[in-house]
Amino acid sequence: MKTLRYFFMVTDVAFVLYWLLTLTHALPEAYLFKDYHHPLLAAWNWSFLPLDLLVSATGFYALYLHGRQRNAWRGYALVSLVLTSCSGLQAVAFWALRQDFDLVWWIPNLYLLLYPLAFLPGLLRSLADPNVALNGH
Repeated sequence: MKTLRYFFMVTDVAFVLYWLLTLTHALPEAYLFKDYHHPLLAAWNWSFLPLDLLVSATGFYALYLHGRQRNAWRGYALVSLVLTSCSGLQAVAFWALRQDFDLVWWIPNLYLLLYPLAFLPGLLRSLADPNVALNGH
């Protein structure tokens, strides 16, 4: 869990910060995606809010449960990882369909899509057998 804890903290804090910056219109114009102010794309972007906050909530809760040495953390971690990957996939698929290859948006969304895949096999094994160690825990 040591490595996964780091990824959860970075990802979950980043999601919360991103949405706070979006809500307060504090993102610099240079970092906004193409057609950011178009109403349809703004709605598309905001449609990720519930998903991304659910990612953070389940990730933070998994960390909380792990800190209390409760095995239920694994289930919440699984949900968080799957939802994280889905969030990244949806964004990458959208940018690919638009043929918009701005690395400022591709890199973080590829991160969201791919990093969970490194942890899912071990987490699934640990769910099948709670005695299996996960990342040095």
